[in-house]
Amino acid sequence: MNKELVLVVDFGGQYNQLIARRVRECGVYCEVHPHTLSVDEIKEMNPKGIIFTGGPNSVYGEDSPLCDKTLFEAGIPILGICYGSQLMAHMLGGKVATAPVSEYGKTKVDVNADSK
Repeated sequence: MNKELVLVVDFGGQYNQLIARRVRECGVYCEVHPHTLSVDEIKEMNPKGIIFTGGPNSVYGEDSPLCDKTLFEAGIPILGICYGSQLMAHMLGGKVATAPVSEYGKTKVDVNADSK
């Protein structure tokens, strides 16, 4: 049976399984895999979409987990949550900065429509 897959890429966050469960509750098949998957492995899975999870790291840290930048050129929609969105912004040339006050919840995001 060929299932449409949403791939949840684990960057070490505590809500990875919760994210996967919410996707499944929407009737969508998903799998959680570590961020160390290669682009070829991901393409072989043929996901309809990818979710980058959160994690405890800073995108500027020496040992911070990354993904292969060519994944962004694979034509697969990617949703970044927390660290995942910061990683995408950082790897695609955006700026990630520390807020004056640590928050959990909504924040303002500036989108440049002329960028990738």
